[in-house]
Amino acid sequence: MMEMKARNQYLKVLQERYLRASKKEKGRILDEYCKNTGQNRKYVIRKMRSQIVLEGKPRGKRRWVYDGHVIAALVQVWEIFDYPCGQRLAPLLKTMVERLRELKELQISEDVANKLLRISPATIDRRLRHQKEVIGHLRRKGVSKPKSLLYQKIPVRLNDWDTSVIGNLGIDFVEHCGSSKKGHYINSLSVAEVGSGWWEGQAIMGRGQEPTLKALERIRKRTPFRWLEIHPDNDSAFINAHLWKYCQEEKIRFSRSRPNRKNDNCYVEQKNWTHIKKVFGYLRYDTVGELNIINDLYENELRLYKNFFQPVMKLKEKIREGGRVHRKYDVAKTPYQRLMESDQISSEAREHLKAFYLSLNPAQLKRALEAKLDQLYKIYQAKKRSSTVEPLKKQTPRMVTNYVIQPDPFRLPS
Repeated sequence: MMEMKARNQYLKVLQERYLRASKKEKGRILDEYCKNTGQNRKYVIRKMRSQIVLEGKPRGKRRWVYDGHVIAALVQVWEIFDYPCGQRLAPLLKTMVERLRELKELQISEDVANKLLRISPATIDRRLRHQKEVIGHLRRKGVSKPKSLLYQKIPVRLNDWDTSVIGNLGIDFVEHCGSSKKGHYINSLSVAEVGSGWWEGQAIMGRGQEPTLKALERIRKRTPFRWLEIHPDNDSAFINAHLWKYCQEEKIRFSRSRPNRKNDNCYVEQKNWTHIKKVFGYLRYDTVGELNIINDLYENELRLYKNFFQPVMKLKEKIREGGRVHRKYDVAKTPYQRLMESDQISSEAREHLKAFYLSLNPAQLKRALEAKLDQLYKIYQAKKRSSTVEPLKKQTPRMVTNYVIQPDPFRLPS
C-alpha cells in the first residue's frame, strides 16, 4: 500500500485530468486510482472534486436579460392568475399581457412587455423560485368511505378516459371539518370535466344523499356542455338509489372507481387541492353564513376565475424506457379555450362563452374573490373568538371530543 504522501502526490497528478475528462474517462481514472491505493471510491470522488485553479481564460458571466423590472411584472401576473407553473403561465402571458395593460392592471414599458411575451417556461420557473419558497404550499390527501349495495350494478372504470371527448365528469367530496368530524359541517362537491378541465363546485351541509343530488343538478345547469358520464369514488353519498335513478332517467352513464384507488378518479382529485383546499384552507366551516359565502364563490368568482383564466395541461403520451416513464404534455390552455376549440358544444353556448369572457377582468375577479374570503375568515374568527387562526395550516385531529372535569373534593366542615 502507498503511504499518505505518495497517495496525495498521485491524486494531485490525476486531479486536473479528472476535472477536464468526460464521464467515461472519469470512471476509468477513479478505477485506476482506487485499484492502486485501495481507498473508498466515494471518498476519492470528494477529494477529486476539491477546487483547483485550471489554466486558461476564466469564463465571463452571461448578460442578465430578464432584469428586476421583468421579474417584478412576472410576479404580478403570476399572483393574478393564482401562481401557475411556468408551462401554464407562458402561453397565458402571450394572450393576457396586453389585455392587462389595457385594463391598467399591469403598468410596464414596451420593452418589459416584449420580454414577458418571449420568456420560456423553464426561465419562468427559475425566476420565480424564490417567490415559491416564500409562499410555500401545503398538501393533504383526501378521505373517502366506500360501501353500497349498488356496487354490482355500477361498472368499475379505470383511468382510461378519451380526453378528446367533452362531457365525462369526475365527482368527489371535500370535507371542511377542521380537526374533528363530530357533528354537521360543510362539504364541497367538486366536479371536473375530463376533456377540457372545466370545474364546478357546490357546498352542502353534511353529506346527505338528496342534498348531494340537488347540488349536482345545480352544477349541471351551469355547465356549457352536455353530460355523458359521471364517475365518483365509492362514497355512499354517490353510490345510492337517488343518483342511480337520476342517471337512468337523464340517460347519463354512471361508473365508479375501485376501492382505495384514487388514481381512478385523478382528474377531480388533483383539483381538490388547487380549487378548494388552497382557497378555503383546513378550517372547520359549519354555519349557514359560511355556507352562503362558499356557495357565492362557487357560483360566481371562483368558477369564473378557474375556468376562464387558469390554464391546465393535458397528457399527450407516456413513454417507458426501462424503469423510467417519460410524460409529454401539450401546451397549457384554459378550460374555456379548450371548449372553444372543440366542436362538441352548441353555437349558442359558444357565443355566450365568448361574450362572457370578453366582459371579465381577471384582476378584478381576484380582488373580489379575496374580499369574500376575508369575509368568510372574519365569520370564522367571530365564531371561534380567536385572532390567531392560520387557514392553510392542517388541523391536528382530536381523538377525544368530550372532556370530563373532575370536581374538587367535597368535605363537611370540621
